Amino acid sequence: MARLHMLKEKVNESVIIPHFTSHSRTRYLRVTHFRRERLLGSFVACMTGTLRQMDDYHYTHLISTFGKMRTDVVDFLMETFIMFKDLIGKNVYPADWVIMNMMQNKVFLRAINQYASVLNKKFLDQTNFELQLWNNYFHLAVAFLTQESLQLENFSSDKRAKIFHKYQDMRRQIGFEIRDMWYNLGPHKIKFIPEMVGPILEMTLVPEIELRKATIPIFFDMMQCEFHFRRCFQTFENEIITKLDHEVEGGRGDEQYKILFQKILLEHCRKHKYLAKSGETFVTLVVRLLERLLDYRTIMHDENKENRMSCTVNVLNFYKEIEREEMYIRYLYKLCDLHKECDNYTEAGYTLLLHAKLLKWSEEACAAHLTQRDGYQASTQCQLKDQLYQEIINYFDKGKMWEEAIILGKELAEQYENEMFDFEQLSALLRKQAQFYENIVKVIRPKPDYFAVGYNGLGFPSFLRNKMFIYRGKEYERREDFEARLLTQFPNAEKMKTTTPPSEDIRSSSGQYIQCFTVKPILELPPKFQNKPVSEQIV
Repeated sequence: MARLHMLKEKVNESVIIPHFTSHSRTRYLRVTHFRRERLLGSFVACMTGTLRQMDDYHYTHLISTFGKMRTDVVDFLMETFIMFKDLIGKNVYPADWVIMNMMQNKVFLRAINQYASVLNKKFLDQTNFELQLWNNYFHLAVAFLTQESLQLENFSSDKRAKIFHKYQDMRRQIGFEIRDMWYNLGPHKIKFIPEMVGPILEMTLVPEIELRKATIPIFFDMMQCEFHFRRCFQTFENEIITKLDHEVEGGRGDEQYKILFQKILLEHCRKHKYLAKSGETFVTLVVRLLERLLDYRTIMHDENKENRMSCTVNVLNFYKEIEREEMYIRYLYKLCDLHKECDNYTEAGYTLLLHAKLLKWSEEACAAHLTQRDGYQASTQCQLKDQLYQEIINYFDKGKMWEEAIILGKELAEQYENEMFDFEQLSALLRKQAQFYENIVKVIRPKPDYFAVGYNGLGFPSFLRNKMFIYRGKEYERREDFEARLLTQFPNAEKMKTTTPPSEDIRSSSGQYIQCFTVKPILELPPKFQNKPVSEQIV
């Protein structure tokens, strides 16, 4: 094994580039890259062949050769775990070379399990526990389980059957081993929360039902473990919500997972004396989030941007409801981008304003999650709010919403004049405001029509189902044109001819029933305009 490590180092050394002209260097790079790939393939083949010849005795003897030098064993296992993980991630052989990939995986799986038994024997008790070594093991095992070459559902049915007949489903084998290793940790489990929540979640999302049934209970164990030490499981909850969002958006998770997650965790929580109520609340929250995220992932491929907007609003409102500010801001920017794609600059401005309202005019340091866009260079909340206001004012200007731009401008001018003492910025802002006042009086703005739209029936997506929205029509758009545009999106929907609220039969039916009628905004005349000859443009 030591020689194999040396050979891998030689492979890496083979890509050192000497100084050449650009043309010869490019050619040299191609040659050395090819040579490196060939050497790496040979190295892995040699190592796989060697490990394949080893039985239990050889592994035991290999570890015994380190004698009583505990640190040598730790170093050896550390390097081996890192090397295996590196090779798994590199896809050494082409994806269509199934036999070689499966042989490598079968041999690696046996080696990983052999080394796992060493962890249990030598590095599990309180005195000899090695946190980083166990951490490396878990990350290697999850990387092995989630690698592309083992995802059998991606193969044709014939190829899948042949692979399963010869090698079984190695994901299930390593998954059961990860589960057992987790439970073996005993009092050490708390050291892996929240760091291991993400990898375990990634493993449970693999679409293999027996694997899911075996590994989802680990989440309850994590909840139980954190509750024992901290009397709550808030850290675990925060981590799983954050990671779940990224995993589902990345394509993992499905309806079956949501049902299994709910069923398994509720069964465990209801049996626990202290986690029955809080555990059930947590499970309900995660299931509600999963519903929204699965809808979001599906609708993001929809050509209709308005549906995508509605779905995004559905998710961000959920994050606002459960007070997950980081995720709420993340989806605010997704919504803002959608509005900009549709030239809805007024709505883009209002969306960014929701972020700005979370900030204070203070020198308080900006938390990392508040500056999620690279374009913002701000170390304090005041600086970030200033940048956001300037961007929002520009959007309101593009959307001809100059009244709102002036309101924000006045607030910003107050800061420039009395807090920041930035008269240069104040001067530029006041010139902008003067232009806004002139635009209000001189620029003709067509009055848009507004439409109330109700999506009745269970046939609509959950983010629209049995809800009513107010839409602003495009410039000079008639109700007939708006309706035609709406019904194009839902060709199977039936148009209702009444404005009265739908019956319960319609709301609970499996069909799609659309209500659409014109509504008028109520003009609330400000007191300062009362009984005065004010221009219609200003009103």
